[in-house]
This record gives sequence, C-alpha cells and structure tokens, in this order.
Amino acid sequence: MTLGAILKHQCAWLLFLSGCGVAFAGDAGDHVQYMGGTISALPTKTGGFINTKGEEIFLFQSKGVTVQIPYEKINVLEYGQRVSRRYAEAVLFSPVFLLAKTRKHYLTVEFTDDQGHQQAMVFLVSKNDVRSLLVILEAKSGRRIEYQDDDARRSGKGS
Repeated sequence: MTLGAILKHQCAWLLFLSGCGVAFAGDAGDHVQYMGGTISALPTKTGGFINTKGEEIFLFQSKGVTVQIPYEKINVLEYGQRVSRRYAEAVLFSPVFLLAKTRKHYLTVEFTDDQGHQQAMVFLVSKNDVRSLLVILEAKSGRRIEYQDDDARRSGKGS
C-alpha cells in the first residue's frame, strides 16, 4: 500500500468517526434553560436538555433532576419572544448598542401531573433550535402551538 493510499484510508476513518460523534451527540437533545414554573425541584435558570426522541415522553434533564411528561398530558404549548435593549453594552461600549435588540425565545409547556394538578415549565430556547422543537412538540403532543403575538408566529414558523 502506498503512503497516499494509507493517508486516504486514515482520512476516511477519521471522517466516519467524526460523523458518528455528531450523530451520537444529538441524542442528548436541545440545550435549554429552565426559566421557571411550578416544578419546585428545579431552581430558576437551570440549564439542561430537552429530549424529544421518545415517542411517548417529553423529557427535560438537568444536573440532578429529570422531568418526564407523557405527551398526552401536555395541554398547552406556547411560544413567545421577549425583546430587550442592550443597556449594559451601551453603557460600557457605545450608545449605538441601544439601537440593537435581542430576541429571546421562550417555550411554555403546561401539563397535568399524576395527581391531576396543572403544572407549567418555561424554557429559554436557542433561536437555532426553536423551530424544529415547536414542530416536534406539536406533532407528538397533538396540541397546536399558541403564539403570544404575530412576531412570535413569524419567528416560530419561519415565515
């Protein structure tokens, strides 16, 4: 075998293995931040992962706490955005930052727990994950997404 053939062979294996790593990394779910709700075991602003891979269970996993919600128990899915001005950047760097806005993407999941009580969880979701997450949750729960306003509807549907 020539040196060129050996290098091609090794490169092919590296590409294959790096592709496998990306595929396995996706199994963890979408990284989100729990912003609040009625789950007393979760402090606000807890980072974690939403896993929608299961066919019957919505799963939120954080360090030490896992919340499992059967999709059939979800009764409200709401999506909205909060727009905030960048005051800190404006004070520190330049007043031009006052013209810039940041949009944060919030997903609210309301559900009935095992005791029949209404519960709610509010998540901060990255803009790169929000559209696919909304589509998956709508399909698996059978619930339509409720949008807080027209801006949220355009952002959530991509139109």
